[in-house]
Amino acid sequence: MAQPDLWDNPQKAQEVGQEHTRLTDKLNVWGRLEAEVEDLSVLYELAVEENDESLAPEIKDKIASLAKELELYEIKRTLSGQMDGNNAIIDIHAGAGGTEAQDWAEMLLRMYTRYAERNGFEVRLVDRLDGDEAGLKSVTLTISGPFAYGLLSVEAGIHRLVRVSPFDSQSRRHTSFASVFATPEIDDAIVVEINEKDLRVDTYRASGAGGQHVNKTSSAVRLTHLPTGLVVQCQDEKSQHRNKDMAMKVLKARLYQLEEEKKASEIKKMHENKKDIAWGSQIRSYTLQPYRLIKDHRTGFESGNVESVLDGDLSGFIKAALLRRAENNG
Repeated sequence: MAQPDLWDNPQKAQEVGQEHTRLTDKLNVWGRLEAEVEDLSVLYELAVEENDESLAPEIKDKIASLAKELELYEIKRTLSGQMDGNNAIIDIHAGAGGTEAQDWAEMLLRMYTRYAERNGFEVRLVDRLDGDEAGLKSVTLTISGPFAYGLLSVEAGIHRLVRVSPFDSQSRRHTSFASVFATPEIDDAIVVEINEKDLRVDTYRASGAGGQHVNKTSSAVRLTHLPTGLVVQCQDEKSQHRNKDMAMKVLKARLYQLEEEKKASEIKKMHENKKDIAWGSQIRSYTLQPYRLIKDHRTGFESGNVESVLDGDLSGFIKAALLRRAENNG
């Protein structure tokens, strides 16, 4: 940043400034944590010297608080990608398994919603296609908060559920699949050009709850990007204009991601993966019967506390996946 010609290239100067801020913030947090550890060590030594057991609860609480902060710091230090700090757009699609899979997709929606709430993130439902009997066929939501995309990017893949089906009168064990896709929400400063002739805009009546207004007006919007075949829908708002704005934001995010990959074959592969949500491709298995265990097949991390994980306690799985990715990237 001290180079005299830095601002000859404003874009590069801005990138360097952002990197400087990011690194400074990391160092400041580390410095604060280091100082708190030193203060805690002094407090512990004082308690031992004076045989003061009354300080034990305070020391215990501070150790737990520091351990939690250090774990979060360890996770965030792996998030150095350009888009890791952005909000996340999450797509969930039911796969093989019919009604059972559609119910599983809704369970995943609840799991990620609870995860977001645990971390102070904001959740907004963009589009939802309900199942024929129960659950949902697909859903798109945005999760907004610091490093939401970086954290949730490792959740992308096939999720497999094994349980006794509540929809089977004979109480047989079923295996269901659902896919999760994560896309970073792009910053307004990043310009993604979309030619109007490449875009088809359809309006339709929103489904589900919403009252008479939803049923009587065509407020829902579907955008189709003809060159890539990407389709984005939004029916969350009562206003057609706001729905179109939100759909356009999601579309731009997905187009940006595809452009970053710079591989046309990735588009085809992504669509093929959506169609083949079945056995052998899962990243994680959630087994409720005949035993209770959730295991990530990429890292080997597992948990027997099924209820807690399905209630949004994903920190252990996300941390293990991020650390493994960081190791693989050198």
